[in-house]
Amino acid sequence: MTDCTTEPLLFSSLKRQNIQADFRGGRLTSDGGALLLRETDRSLGLIDALNACIFDPRNPFVTVHSPRTLLAQRILGIALGYEDLNDHQSLREDPLFQILSERGVRADLPRASPPTLCRLENRVDRQALGQIAEVFVETFIRSQTTVPEELILDFDPTHDPVHGHQEKRFFHGYYDPYCFLPWYVFCGSQLLVAYLRPANIDGALHRRALLKLLVQWFRRQWPNVRIIFRGDSGFCRWKLRRWCDKHEVGYLIGLPRHVRLERGAKPWTETSATPFAQTQEKQRLLGELV
Repeated sequence: MTDCTTEPLLFSSLKRQNIQADFRGGRLTSDGGALLLRETDRSLGLIDALNACIFDPRNPFVTVHSPRTLLAQRILGIALGYEDLNDHQSLREDPLFQILSERGVRADLPRASPPTLCRLENRVDRQALGQIAEVFVETFIRSQTTVPEELILDFDPTHDPVHGHQEKRFFHGYYDPYCFLPWYVFCGSQLLVAYLRPANIDGALHRRALLKLLVQWFRRQWPNVRIIFRGDSGFCRWKLRRWCDKHEVGYLIGLPRHVRLERGAKPWTETSATPFAQTQEKQRLLGELV
């Protein structure tokens, strides 16, 4: 059984000042960094922009939690590592989260409960998702202080493991667990697209349609910008390459294993075998095949 120390610790007095230490920490939080997130969002206006995308059918005269405070509670909770809605059963009474939601601290009125946040998420329909996607691209465009000469768009699907029997979950043989297969598009360190998909589909599905939308968007804003598509070997499809060539979009795409390529690259693989065996480090050699 844990032996808790409850008696205060007394130290020598400093003139008339008594010095005492005890273990009653009061209401503490380990999420103080969330205040920096709030200030960042105030600068970007991201939560306000996302809030404008989600329709709220509730009667405002009988609504306790505004859509904006609900969204701030959910987004900042995820950013702090509280992905599950159940986490908010205790977080709803956390003074820090009340501050983050911009509503103010009130002990008699806690933040939204998990069911209330669940209803918020269920209101996000296909139209809202399209508008949210536009927010990310517009935020990226506004962040550019000068006209960019080149944009490198990194496309990458990855797995999102799920627990339980969520709708459209599937077992993915490459990643091994039951999961979803979301898509992310980044330009440098900035997110442009987050696209949730089931795992029983082609990892490169919809690649051309999404690339086309982004290229049109950026060239409408910057007509002379050079755009480069970058992806792994899963995107090595002739239709995608043909579209890029036709619309003057550069591409850096990995190549899947191929017998003829392996035969042509044999001089370099043999040359790199010895130093790799000695150092166990990846070797990079440059060559050219015709």
